[in-house]
Amino acid sequence: MQTCDVIIIGGGMVGAALALALGRAGLHTVLVEQQTLKASALSLSDPWQPRVSALNDASVRWFEHLGVWQDMVAQRVCPYTHMTVWDGEGTGQVEFDAQSRKRSLSTYPLGYIVENGVIRSALLQRLVNSTVLCFDHQTQLEYHLNGQRGEVVLANGDVLRAPLLVATDGARSQLRRLSGIALSQNDYHHHALVTTVETQFSHQQVARQVFLDSGPLAFLPLPSREGRHYCSIVWSLLPDEADRIEALDDTAFCAELGRAFEHRAGAIIAADQRLRFPLRRRHARQYHRQGVVLVGDSAHTIHPLAGLGVNLGLMDAAVLTQEVVRARQRGDDWWAAHILDRYQRRRRGDNAAMMAAMSGFQHLFGATDPGIRWLRNTGLKLTNKMPLAKTLFVELAGGLSGDIPEFIR
Repeated sequence: MQTCDVIIIGGGMVGAALALALGRAGLHTVLVEQQTLKASALSLSDPWQPRVSALNDASVRWFEHLGVWQDMVAQRVCPYTHMTVWDGEGTGQVEFDAQSRKRSLSTYPLGYIVENGVIRSALLQRLVNSTVLCFDHQTQLEYHLNGQRGEVVLANGDVLRAPLLVATDGARSQLRRLSGIALSQNDYHHHALVTTVETQFSHQQVARQVFLDSGPLAFLPLPSREGRHYCSIVWSLLPDEADRIEALDDTAFCAELGRAFEHRAGAIIAADQRLRFPLRRRHARQYHRQGVVLVGDSAHTIHPLAGLGVNLGLMDAAVLTQEVVRARQRGDDWWAAHILDRYQRRRRGDNAAMMAAMSGFQHLFGATDPGIRWLRNTGLKLTNKMPLAKTLFVELAGGLSGDIPEFIR
């Protein structure tokens, strides 16, 4: 039996970031993951990873604080300095540019597109020397919770014990279910297709998104290679339409994608393997119970149309780190319910507000009523002529407003 301070279940991006942060703060942290915890750095010539994240200012600053951002830059990241959003069924369009930001941030990009594999590998390489990593092939871990200390039984019989267990094991979190935390969820009635495509024209560090009747389609910039241009796409589709698009061969898929995107990237030259997954809105009714605390997708999932999902999860991890470290420094029981209540108060409301906003956008741009379409297009045009409104939107998306930790601010 090994006793430690914190056990984190789930070694994805959010779990690995939290493990690194707590380990750097001096807590004996164990990260348990059922997929391999070995991750090598990626070079520009390696195959593209199918899943990417749009990192905002807050996430980048936290990665800088953890000392891993330059490791990601050394692999491959792509800044975007401009964003174009338009209605594919109308004439409304809005442009966001780095120059629309506050003067102190106007020289920085709006954000960065980074492959999830790059983020995770950079974090895991730093974790090797600071945190105990457990790799367990067992598909079902055994948990014992008594409200005082939690135990995790690994496949080889080893037992880990800690006063705080953190669930970062995803939207279908086993640890969340075991702790008895209820979940509200709604189906967005969309499936997402993701892949990497080669395009005829350079993206010029512009992120683009078009809203179609079938759902939003985003082209996210990736680094160029030897004069060839690439984007990661996220295409949200109604399930029947997703069936049709998924069944197309590569040539037909590229042609269909080019038409849907109004050929703003020129011809779609090639596409990598496509992945598909259903989109659901999930939100835990509470963020902790019986010594288990939820962070990231185990607590909430959101529509990807604004690319904010991983940023919300990383902010969860940063706030939890701050609350635990503060309590420990003043000699308080940092695993106690009143400490976790503070984390819940700071994060649940903000996450709920963002989820409601994304649901509103999804319903607004999914409406086919002519009157709503007219209002939607008029609103986009008016917003594009309102610099203050655009600045506010960019600042909110950057994640630097509200109740955030000092080491990020």
